[in-house]
Amino acid sequence: MKSLFIVITLLGATCIGAVHAAERPADPARQTPWDLYLDAREAYEMKTQQGDKILFVDVRDPLEIMFAGFTDVVDVNVPFLIANRNRWHDQKPVFAMEPNQHFEADIAAALVAHGLDKNASIILMCRSGGERGAPSAKALDGKGYKAVYVVVDGFEGASIKDGERKNWRLVNGWKNAGLPWGYTLNKDKMYMPQ
Repeated sequence: MKSLFIVITLLGATCIGAVHAAERPADPARQTPWDLYLDAREAYEMKTQQGDKILFVDVRDPLEIMFAGFTDVVDVNVPFLIANRNRWHDQKPVFAMEPNQHFEADIAAALVAHGLDKNASIILMCRSGGERGAPSAKALDGKGYKAVYVVVDGFEGASIKDGERKNWRLVNGWKNAGLPWGYTLNKDKMYMPQ
């Protein structure tokens, strides 16, 4: 009977680990000090299973969320980069994106507001999983956070490489996984700079 208990316990631990184990990104720029990665479905499962024990953060600019979509599954929006509508990005036809100087402090405040501390798991999700996912996690490195996960395929996913829908973000990600989302924002969760 004791050996059966051990086998069941080991199988359960294996299944739990497999649920939250997206592969480590090959690109070092997309890797984090914690080496904790989820795809969108795994992030959804982790949040729905653990609920208020973790903090799920959308790190996109609120304007981007307004036009690309939002999921109310996240706990809070804390942008890693913020659009500066007074500065133009010379290499791209867009406004310049600048670091949120209060990013780490805003994450710490969100933990406190949700009754959590730096020992709680944090999930960070950006648009595609690369441009802001790992960099936003790295901004928390060395600040006492114990477990920071990055959603490797982000909210919108990757772009199609060829064909008539080339560059459309339809490959993976939260929106393409059939997870809950829409264009209605939850004001209580959106970033409102002081």
